[in-house]
Amino acid sequence: MLILTRMRFLNGGGIFWDKIFHISDRRGTSAPALKKAKMGKLTSEEREKDLKPLLSNGWTVQENRDAIYKEFLFNNFNQAFGFMTRVALQSEKMNHHPEWFNVYNKVNITLSSHDVNGLSQRDVKLASFIDKVAKIGENSN
Repeated sequence: MLILTRMRFLNGGGIFWDKIFHISDRRGTSAPALKKAKMGKLTSEEREKDLKPLLSNGWTVQENRDAIYKEFLFNNFNQAFGFMTRVALQSEKMNHHPEWFNVYNKVNITLSSHDVNGLSQRDVKLASFIDKVAKIGENSN
């Protein structure tokens, strides 16, 4: 446990220690309430309903694995990198990271959930976010 304190000098010449906050080391402890429920692979019904809007927006299902792919083109490297930064921040919040490749103004993204060896709702959610961010980038030109 780490406790952060600060020392203050009192008018009467005494010293007063303030406890600002403490950080508890919780490594190795189980916290079932904090764990997220594991998502499974998309069902046939979910694939039909949830992938259809993504596929109509340029995403493709990969032939050699259960994943979706899309290529994004920007005006320059700065726009591509800004796009990747916004996606990276959201990916970190979701703890779901894309496979991607960038050269100058082009960004290739593949999404798949490795823990279920295929597509999950996390991929659908992240792909939808990615499309929104890409549209914002188009409108800022």
